[in-house]
Amino acid sequence: MDMYNHTIISEFILVGLSDSQELQLFLFVVFLYIYIITVSGNVYLILAYRFSPNLHTPMYFYLANFSFLDICYITGTVPKMLSNFLSEEKTISVYGCAIQMYCVWLFGGTECYILAAMAYDRYNAICHPLLYKVIMNNETCTLLIIGSWIIGAANSLIHTVLTFSLTFCSNKINHFFCDVPPVLELSCTSTWINELVIFLIGGCVVIGSFIWIMISYIKIILTVVKVHSRSGGSKTFSTCTSHLIVVTIFYGSGIFMYFRPKSSYGMDQDRLISVMYTVIAPMLNPMVYSLRNSEVKLAMKRIWSQLIKL
Repeated sequence: MDMYNHTIISEFILVGLSDSQELQLFLFVVFLYIYIITVSGNVYLILAYRFSPNLHTPMYFYLANFSFLDICYITGTVPKMLSNFLSEEKTISVYGCAIQMYCVWLFGGTECYILAAMAYDRYNAICHPLLYKVIMNNETCTLLIIGSWIIGAANSLIHTVLTFSLTFCSNKINHFFCDVPPVLELSCTSTWINELVIFLIGGCVVIGSFIWIMISYIKIILTVVKVHSRSGGSKTFSTCTSHLIVVTIFYGSGIFMYFRPKSSYGMDQDRLISVMYTVIAPMLNPMVYSLRNSEVKLAMKRIWSQLIKL
């Protein structure tokens, strides 16, 4: 296609999850319900950490930050999706699209490294219990959180700027939010630089943090194998299982979505896969961590009883 055969685009059209008008109201109810559950569950975890002194440890500090990030992450996509379910136009301005893309990649990249920080915390707690409080002090925990946000912000800025430096010949995005792969599909010009950056810089963020998590858990497993007490080993695995469930859902869907050739972009299953890491994962996180954690459940019961008394 001739790179000059285009018009200036002021807004994009988001196709959404389905073209069927009959499904729009049903999907609106489903995703509204998911959004309310996700925000409520994560707020509850933040409150449990804030008002329970016994939870003021590095593990729950990371969990509270992770919950805040999940609220931001799902808010970056679902509210706009909900409004589009009830709208006939389903449009988003170019600037709105750029902001949404930046936010989603910011929260996604930051989440990668907070998950890595959580794995590092579990590694030190299990493999170096006597030095744990020295290694994971307040300064270290804070620096790991700040570093996660800086990496996420830099990664997001690079991808967003490169994407919106392209020339677009169409404004119909085959997705429910402004993500890099479906927006690249609209370009009249070559996108090989964008694809290369996704593989190189995006790979460092996603694959790099994933490798760090795997190394941490391999060392944890090797340490647990040496534990003679079955109950001790079982308790350790139970503590780490929740984190591994979240990692599997988030990284599995994210790696499939971004680290493949451009020729396979735009398929209908991409939208369903994106739902896994942008909507389902943030919803499951508070359930996974609270239902499998007696300390969190006890803290939540205390908060709930105090709210009832008010």
